[in-house]
Amino acid sequence: MNFITSKDNQKVKLVRKAATGKFKNLIFAEGIRLVEDILGSNPSNEEVFVSTDFIEHHPKFIDAISDSDTPVFALSNKIFDSIAQTKQSQGIALVAERPPTGKEIVDEKLSNAHDGLKTVLLLVEINNPSNLGAILRTASAAGTIGIVLTENSADPFSPKALRGSMGASLKIPIWENVRFEDALEWANEKGLIATAADVNSDKSYSEIDWKTGRMLIFGSEAHGLSDEKRVLVGQSISIPLQNTIESLNIAVSCGIILFEAKRQAGID
Repeated sequence: MNFITSKDNQKVKLVRKAATGKFKNLIFAEGIRLVEDILGSNPSNEEVFVSTDFIEHHPKFIDAISDSDTPVFALSNKIFDSIAQTKQSQGIALVAERPPTGKEIVDEKLSNAHDGLKTVLLLVEINNPSNLGAILRTASAAGTIGIVLTENSADPFSPKALRGSMGASLKIPIWENVRFEDALEWANEKGLIATAADVNSDKSYSEIDWKTGRMLIFGSEAHGLSDEKRVLVGQSISIPLQNTIESLNIAVSCGIILFEAKRQAGID
C-alpha cells in the first residue's frame, strides 16, 4: 500500500480533477459497493484510494485488493475528504480509464447474439445522469444487447451515472453521441425493428413479438420523442396504466418492457 501525506500530491490532484469530470478519459467512482462492482468488471489502469478510517474498519477488503494487481493509495481522512463527492463518504474511491464505446462494440455484441434477447436500447436526449444510470443497470440486468445514446445525452460514465448504474455502465456495450437518424439507419441495416415507447400508443408492450430483433426507443424524460422523430419510427407501444396515472419513471418503464422481452425470449 502506498501512503500519501500531502493534499498537494500530484496523484491527489489528478483524482480531484477526475472526480469533477475534468478528464474525459478517466472515470471516478466512490463507495465500497460501487468500487467492488467496477473492479469486478476488470477496468483498465485502475487505482483505489482509501481513507485511514476505511483501512481500520475494512481490513479484509484492503487485503483482498492488496492481493490483486490494483494499486492502493492510503490518504488521511482530511485529504480523502478533499476528493470525496458524496456528503457521507465511505472512504473509498476508484479512478480508472474510461472504457471504450462505439458502434463497433455494439455491432460485435449483436452479431454474437444468436439466441435470447435481441433488443438494442436507443435513448434520445436522456440528460439526467442518475436516470441514465438506473436505465443502464436495468438494461444490463435484462440482458439487453447494447445501448445507443443520441447527441445531447448525459455522460454514462459520469460519477452520478456510475452511481446510478452501480457499475453496469462497464458491463454493457455503449455507442454515444449518435444522430437519431443515423441510429435508425443502423437499426434498419441490422434488421432491427424500430419500436418507440409512446404513452399515446394503442398497442401494449406485451402484444408484440420480442423474439425478433428490435431497437426499443425512449425519448427524453421531460418531452418524450418529438413529433418529427416519432413519424420516422415504424412502431410504437405503451404500458397500460390505471388509477389515472399518466406516466412512469423512464427507468421503471424500461424495466417493464425489457423484462417482458426477456420473458418472451425464454431467458431465465
